[in-house]
Amino acid sequence: MASKTKEEKHLHEMNRLEELYRYEENQYACGKTIIGGVDEVGRGPLAGPVVAACVILPKGLKIVGVNDSKKLSEKKRNALYDMITEEAMVIGIGIVDPHTIDEINILQATYQAMKIAIQNLSITPDCILVDGYPIPSLQLFQEAIIGGDGKSISIAAASI
Repeated sequence: MASKTKEEKHLHEMNRLEELYRYEENQYACGKTIIGGVDEVGRGPLAGPVVAACVILPKGLKIVGVNDSKKLSEKKRNALYDMITEEAMVIGIGIVDPHTIDEINILQATYQAMKIAIQNLSITPDCILVDGYPIPSLQLFQEAIIGGDGKSISIAAASI
């Protein structure tokens, strides 16, 4: 009986990952080849920098357990972070300091951190999947996805 439960859990996770990969699959079908997911990390704190990450995963890679970082325990997040850093083609990080946040506001600072994360990639993507709204004046093709950290594996990986 326990093995059937494991099988059912595994099947459920595989179906969830297929759904989480839908946005990437759509972009590949449209001819995109290098897809990055971008998300801000730690926008909620009252003090400190805003940090964003951009992650490019190899085509077809579906890491079991990847999800919106807010839905994961710290232990699971840390384990997935290690897997993502090992498996990702490239990761870019962008940081905007508190002084700049005060000057330009948190939303503009978030967009700036996302742009920096994308600029810090060693590979230029031909598509960016962004959590939330489009990044203003980004010179790359982008698809904005509201709640993207729970809908796109690339954005979920960036959130972790």
